[in-house]
Amino acid sequence: MFGYVLPSRDRLDERERERFRAVYCGLCHTLRERYGFAASLLLNYDFTLLAILLSSGDEEPCTVRRCAVHPCKGCRAQTSTPALEAAADRTVILSWWQLRDHIADHGFWSGLKYRFASLFLRGAYRRAGERLPRFDAAVRLHLQALAALEDARCASIDMAAEPFAALMADAAADLTDEKRRRILGQILYQLGRWIYLIDAADDLKKDTESGNYNPLLYRYHTENGVLGDADRLALAETLDASIERMASAYALYDYGIWTPILDSIFYESLYGIGKAVLDGTYRRRTRTRYSERKKKSTRKHYERPLQSIERLALRIGRGGKEGLS
Repeated sequence: MFGYVLPSRDRLDERERERFRAVYCGLCHTLRERYGFAASLLLNYDFTLLAILLSSGDEEPCTVRRCAVHPCKGCRAQTSTPALEAAADRTVILSWWQLRDHIADHGFWSGLKYRFASLFLRGAYRRAGERLPRFDAAVRLHLQALAALEDARCASIDMAAEPFAALMADAAADLTDEKRRRILGQILYQLGRWIYLIDAADDLKKDTESGNYNPLLYRYHTENGVLGDADRLALAETLDASIERMASAYALYDYGIWTPILDSIFYESLYGIGKAVLDGTYRRRTRTRYSERKKKSTRKHYERPLQSIERLALRIGRGGKEGLS
């Protein structure tokens, strides 16, 4: 269900790209150090954004670290910070309850991969739950509310998106600075709403074929899992409204060195990703870009593009999406 939130690379210079990569790799190492190797496979772009939003606006120290993706050369990774630890804890808890939700939604054989994954994450989840008991309880309640709406075949996209939006907003509940807590809560609420709806749009054809619940199937008229022009425009306006509210809240706080990266997300890339999903070109465009980068990196191995990060992200489903949904 995750992995859509990524900065617009074309609008960032190499220094900003390197800074984003360092946070991404830093979150991976923090997940592994706190919860083991299996937890590092939960790495996704959406919680990398959370780590940035929770960070101070100052430059954090980085070190060159080796891992399965960079066994020889290593990668520049941000050293563990309270923001990375907070993002890692929330990643494990949310991923665990997503797995439990998938287990409940599938039969024994079709849900076997989720049962298998949960065995490796059980210990990590228990440790994360002990660290964040309030967030753990909130996630459980929100996902139970979402399951009830799914069982009722809710036709309101606002009601269907509400539990996940509220769940994401709860990730900011532990901040002690009231102003920052309210601003980040609004950003994450709208981000959760946007992610839920963009995921529903991305899975529309698949859910049409499988019969799985998708609020868009009950709200709009579709033909073979494809929205008509008027309905696609209406959904685009709904998605854009969430982005605009995110941007409005984001503008109320100074994020220091992270401003160029966050600008590219809230003012550009989310709009582009939404358009690509609704046009049906999102997955194809992702594969094409990856193929082009792979060829380029073979010719110019001395350059340092995002190839390693994106290779891992694609392997586990755009930062964890296909692995958990």
